[in-house]
Amino acid sequence: MEYIIMLIDELKEQLKQIEPDINTIKTYWQNAGLEQQFTNLETQSTQENFWQHPEQAAISKELQKIRTLREHYQYIISTHAELYELLDLFAQDEQELQKITYDIKKLCKDIGKLKIELLLNKSEDNSNCFLSINAGAGGTESQDWAHILLRMYSRFCEREKLAVQVVDYQPADEAGIKSATLYIQGKSAYGFLKSEHGVHRLVRISPFDANKRRHTSFASITVTPEVPDIELNIDPNDLRIDTYRAGGAGGQHVNKTESAVRITHMPTGLVAQCQNERSQGQNKANAMKMLTAKVAQKLKDDQEAKLSAGVVKKKIEWGSQIRSYVLHPYKMVKDHRTDIESPQPDLVLDGDIMDFIEGFLIWQNKAS
Repeated sequence: MEYIIMLIDELKEQLKQIEPDINTIKTYWQNAGLEQQFTNLETQSTQENFWQHPEQAAISKELQKIRTLREHYQYIISTHAELYELLDLFAQDEQELQKITYDIKKLCKDIGKLKIELLLNKSEDNSNCFLSINAGAGGTESQDWAHILLRMYSRFCEREKLAVQVVDYQPADEAGIKSATLYIQGKSAYGFLKSEHGVHRLVRISPFDANKRRHTSFASITVTPEVPDIELNIDPNDLRIDTYRAGGAGGQHVNKTESAVRITHMPTGLVAQCQNERSQGQNKANAMKMLTAKVAQKLKDDQEAKLSAGVVKKKIEWGSQIRSYVLHPYKMVKDHRTDIESPQPDLVLDGDIMDFIEGFLIWQNKAS
């Protein structure tokens, strides 16, 4: 009996701990006017001859998106209230209380997912994206760190069921990589990974130092949303296209033919390259897709800079890292924008970065 009383107290405490998240979701739902948006869109969709509306497809898509969010929202609010009632109803039934324990754990996960869905409210958040990793100064140390980050993002994408294609891979001479670019496809790919854009710092005992000294390494992450072809036309006369032999693993064909492609947008100096495909044509298409995304992002950034003239913005450069990963003399991963921390860097480097992503989205939403 004493065990049951302790279990009930523990479960009530868990429900109490998630109340701030429930209140945050309720406040956001009301302030964003999502209920009114749902009502307006549903009214439109039920009107006679709606199928002839010139924006019928876009309206239907937006309605389905908000309807799904609304179902998740209502489920969470009602489930939270019901679990309190079930604790009182089954106060003497240990078997039912164990089921409620599972339901509370599931509710916590559902709350986290909904918070992220609500925060991914920008038009480009659901886009596919390109994620590029570049080793910083420091030779083998930073090149090995870049490779660790490549694995971390690959593991994260596995967890979130995002498809990953390596479109460029430049191996280092001794260990690690000089750079790599991933093309990531799936729901909210850019929305999730935009939080990773910036400089990442690693502090550890170097496995490459015979004297076992502590080293600090840097790597830069660039994340760019994919842009539909119809949204940006680039003048072919503004492009310089170079072909070269791909390096690293890939078989005899990759190394014997000039299948790798590098495209430079001369007005901006932006460069995209691809060497992963066997044919030069495929590599050229992928590099062009990547370059288009980079040019579109630069145009957007330039426009935002004009609108916010006079506002001092922190540049992404060595010394202004967004996140630190300390493996020695203590273990800690800290995001310097949000102050979110984890004392388990091994889990983080295995792709468990959703807490950092959620923290960034909340921080970004407050800032905007």
